[in-house]
Amino acid sequence: MELIDRVAYRLKLRDLRLLDTVVRQGTMAKAAAQLHLSQPAVSKAVAEMEQLLGVRLIDRGRRGIEPTPHGQALLKSAVAIFDELRHGVMEIEFLSDPTAGEVRIATSEPYAAGLVPSLIASFSRRYPRVSIYVIQAPISSLPFRVQRYRELHERNVDLILGPIVDPIAEAGLEAEPLFKERTVVVAGTRSQLPRRRALSLADLVDEPWCLPPPDTFVGTQIVEAFRASGLAIPRKTVVSVSIQLQTGLLATQRYVSMLPESLMRFSAKRFSLKVLPIEPPIQLTTIGIITMKNRTINPVAQLFIEAAREITKPLSKLN
Repeated sequence: MELIDRVAYRLKLRDLRLLDTVVRQGTMAKAAAQLHLSQPAVSKAVAEMEQLLGVRLIDRGRRGIEPTPHGQALLKSAVAIFDELRHGVMEIEFLSDPTAGEVRIATSEPYAAGLVPSLIASFSRRYPRVSIYVIQAPISSLPFRVQRYRELHERNVDLILGPIVDPIAEAGLEAEPLFKERTVVVAGTRSQLPRRRALSLADLVDEPWCLPPPDTFVGTQIVEAFRASGLAIPRKTVVSVSIQLQTGLLATQRYVSMLPESLMRFSAKRFSLKVLPIEPPIQLTTIGIITMKNRTINPVAQLFIEAAREITKPLSKLN
């Protein structure tokens, strides 16, 4: 009998779940406690899997149990298997009741503050029984700081809504562009700056600014915008990735910042912000829906994608 036939016949889903628990917990004892099994039973199950596959799946070291390369390969497949199974069950539930279900999304902070709340509000009015889980992810961070689209690669979410900034196809992903994002210069509505009809970055270089770090995707663009205008980075600068901090400082009426135009469209009134009459020399960023290639999209997630297309139509027509 071929190996694949033996594995398909003898390896069970509970075996994969057990191996995953052993690796995550780091010890047989902890895994046994979580699985409500005896430690000898867990050890025996792992040994039987290793015998079936003819390779070692785990190593025991000072830091506890760690997967071997063979174990990592099996667990990677297990993640995909359980993900597809979950989506299959969700599709069955959807066919039984199209008005219920769940969708899991990841987005970056600027869109969690602007576009996504409006999108969820619109979607929930139409599908009030659908549960929506949102993870905030640093999509626009530079690659050396954090893996982009990590939550999608690890199958923790159904889709990501945010900047399309990587070679998507090479990463095993698919992207659907929704609109081109402009970066705008922003101040508080009661600031004296919005009352001026003609402004340039040079006019504001001595104002206090709140900007993202220069070693992020957006921060790099802003640095280049000042340089392209023949200016140095403003000296009076608060540096933070936090949109909450930026909008909070802008509300004090003293600070200036640069934010996505979509955030202003959906949340300017809520944050008491106003766009200044300046067009910074910053390249447009493509915003869209990113999904895993060759991965089943559950029907509720597909409905959410359709709602995203609808609410961003006015933005796509501005480009």
